[in-house]
Amino acid sequence: MYRSHVMVCGGTGCTSSRSLEIIQRFEELIAANGLSDEVKVVRTGCFGLCERGPIVVIYPEGAFYARITPEDVDRIVSEHLLKGRVVKDLIYHENDDKPTNTSLNDIGFYKKQHRIALRNCGMIDPENIDEYIAYDGYKALGKCLTELTREEVIDIVKKSGLRGRGGAGFPTGMKWEFGYKSVSDQKYVVCNGDEGDPGAFMDRSVLEGDPHSVLEAMAIAGYAVGASQGYIYVRAEYPIAVKRLEIAIGQAREYGLLGKNIFGTDFSFDIEIRLGAGAFVCGEETALLTSIEGRRGEPRPRPPFPAVKGVFGKPTVLNNVETYANIPVIINKGYEWFSQMGTEKCKGTKVFALGGKIVNTGLVEVPMGTTVREIIYDIGGGIPNGKKFKAAQTGGPSGGCIPASCLDTPIDYESLIAIGSMMGSGGLIVMDEDNCMVDIAKFFLEFTADESCGKCTPCRVGTRRMLEILERITNGEGRDGDIEKLEQLAKNIKATALCGLGQTAPNPVLSTLRYFRDEYEAHIYEKRCPAGHCKKLARVTIDPEKCIGCSLCSKVCPVGAISGKVKSPFVIDQSKCIKCGACMEKCPRGAISKK
Repeated sequence: MYRSHVMVCGGTGCTSSRSLEIIQRFEELIAANGLSDEVKVVRTGCFGLCERGPIVVIYPEGAFYARITPEDVDRIVSEHLLKGRVVKDLIYHENDDKPTNTSLNDIGFYKKQHRIALRNCGMIDPENIDEYIAYDGYKALGKCLTELTREEVIDIVKKSGLRGRGGAGFPTGMKWEFGYKSVSDQKYVVCNGDEGDPGAFMDRSVLEGDPHSVLEAMAIAGYAVGASQGYIYVRAEYPIAVKRLEIAIGQAREYGLLGKNIFGTDFSFDIEIRLGAGAFVCGEETALLTSIEGRRGEPRPRPPFPAVKGVFGKPTVLNNVETYANIPVIINKGYEWFSQMGTEKCKGTKVFALGGKIVNTGLVEVPMGTTVREIIYDIGGGIPNGKKFKAAQTGGPSGGCIPASCLDTPIDYESLIAIGSMMGSGGLIVMDEDNCMVDIAKFFLEFTADESCGKCTPCRVGTRRMLEILERITNGEGRDGDIEKLEQLAKNIKATALCGLGQTAPNPVLSTLRYFRDEYEAHIYEKRCPAGHCKKLARVTIDPEKCIGCSLCSKVCPVGAISGKVKSPFVIDQSKCIKCGACMEKCPRGAISKK
């Protein structure tokens, strides 16, 4: 029995910030001080508050140490573990103010969260099956196999109201029922862990922090629909997730929780990993199934849907990582418990990867119906550097931008669609007043145009034509009628593209036109970028009222665009200025601005 547990984040973000060195240093010093029988160091998954990583939490006190370096470990061991004194200057500080009380529940970032899919992330060693079992792991699978019929399992999932967390929000129980009713000699269960949205890392964090929850859920799905084989499709760029999945599958097989006659029943089920090469289109279910078959990842026309004809032409049930992570809890606690959370049409919680211009970047799980404002300000801590909120992009390249006027919109599938956005897999990127919305639309369209598989003309050609117009507008070459051309192209692509990638690719353009049309017009007709972001349109000027004539700006200008006399206002030659911003950084009076 250990008196203390030192939990160190071993997710990708903290690992890149030397958390493995932190673990090694803890183990060395604990051994050197004769504490090996009293203190256990545990490498966990992501705690969620990525902005403050690497994170170390010590129990039973719950002391939450943030931004720890290997050099800090010596003090934590000598003071906290040896003398029982919390090192206060290393404890997490809310808004860089006084130290927060030593408990996760006292930290504002966590107060409005409800962690279900993320329940074990940061709490257990993801490479130790015994720790997962200690937290009710595989209990739900045992219950399904020994107490419930296949029909009863599907009924529980249906009554829970769980909808697919991969983007479309299709009812999970209904999908399982379709798979169950399909007649075939072989059926499959597939997990979509591809997660290609820029800035999204929800599924990766679950696979890194709690891989067994996904394996257990897939086995439950296999039992419910009558499948004996499962595949987890995960991108090869997730090496930590892949490694921990491999370890988890090996452990589950060793414990008899995967393989033949699970829990002494006649049910057999096994899982294999399939690595993706990073193609965004393979997040679309039919393209993913084609890739699993060993062919080029291209979407297929639907119907038939995968539940009828999926991988290798057999009935296939496919859900994403977050959807599966909810299943064991629903079975253990009951559909009533789960369905009381969220809204009437959207039950449970949703995980978001919160990034961009936000104080607390990280992983957030909130009940459906939580407003965008609550996520950004109460959990995310607001916009840094005193800047104004401008928009939030949800749904990645397939989603749309939410303006300040819609901040009180509840997070659920229907509400987001109504304002021109979508849930997507859960990326939420925040933008401030310095972001140009035309450039944002161009960024996402550039991504989808590059990621198009090229199979259908509307997506392959249409997105390129839209991108060309946006590039022209941001370069100061916009023409009268460009906005109308964008809208017409968007309408045609949405109506005729083969798969979800093409059908949703115009969304960022349409949503920014809906809420920020004035920015497009300023670019086209005034040859001006209101945010001062587009270099070809920006003007760097010196305010003569503020300029003290110190000449520092002219000395740092790399192209000699600034001239003047000492102690008199300086001026900028716009024909030479390259808008690099060096003069703005050097000016001691803030007299230089870019508009």
